Amino acid sequence: MGNERKTIRLVYPQWQGGDIARWISEIKDSEEASRGYVLGSQLLNFLAPSGNNEVLTVPVSTDKIERKVSDGVLDRDVIVQQTKAALEMLRVASPDKIVTLGGDCSVSVPPFTYLKERYKDDVVMVWIDAHPDITLPGDVYTGYHAMAVTACMGYGDKKIIAELPSKFAPSEILFVGLRDWEREEIKVRQQQYGIKHFTPLEVARNSEAVKEWLNACCASKVVVHFDMDVMDPAEIIAAVGTSPNGMKMEDVVRVINDIAAEKEIVGLTVAEPMPRVAIRIKDMLGRLPLLK
Repeated sequence: MGNERKTIRLVYPQWQGGDIARWISEIKDSEEASRGYVLGSQLLNFLAPSGNNEVLTVPVSTDKIERKVSDGVLDRDVIVQQTKAALEMLRVASPDKIVTLGGDCSVSVPPFTYLKERYKDDVVMVWIDAHPDITLPGDVYTGYHAMAVTACMGYGDKKIIAELPSKFAPSEILFVGLRDWEREEIKVRQQQYGIKHFTPLEVARNSEAVKEWLNACCASKVVVHFDMDVMDPAEIIAAVGTSPNGMKMEDVVRVINDIAAEKEIVGLTVAEPMPRVAIRIKDMLGRLPLLK
């Protein structure tokens, strides 16, 4: 019993990291669109196998307040508070492994940096995402979810970074499914950091390239971030992003399971769920008699 590894499920409905209403045109209420991550997190928790692990829910504000940019980060002060809350919950629970159900992409930052502090040089990070998420305060886009990887590297807003317990080196990070840099400066920044990536095409037939990268690492453990926008929108639209020519759902499942066959997965995040249909149904139900 004493050698059992403790796994927790962290339900983390953070939505403040995104500035995404413009991309969810079918939802007319921009506030409802922005808070779609909250319902997305709840749905992921409902749909995922129940298991026997302890479930913790990070308290996330859904108050309707004026959103503001502080030092180049939208809703920075709220994000700092929620980051503190998440990390305090993790310190108290002291898990060995964490499954995180988001929420926008920034929900990976607290659990991954917590696990990095726990395992030191014995853990690396695989970021399965259509985008590299390496923007910085001062870039044109102020959403923190696009700064998630740079935050994990210890770069970005000083108040947020001051809360994080550890950081990953660029050589400890691999992007999988990357196909949309959005701006040339982001592609250049990735090259400057020296972070390796594989496109959807490079992992379409098998996971050999990913396994080779993992086997070249000295670490025995890995944290895996799965942004649902990595999937091909021609097959399924499950997230905010809809960049074409993404990974097939079965390819994502295969890659993650192949990672688990090579290394011990100690962190797994599923992020960016945007349940467009469910949000519209919720709105409809809220306008019917006897249901209000």
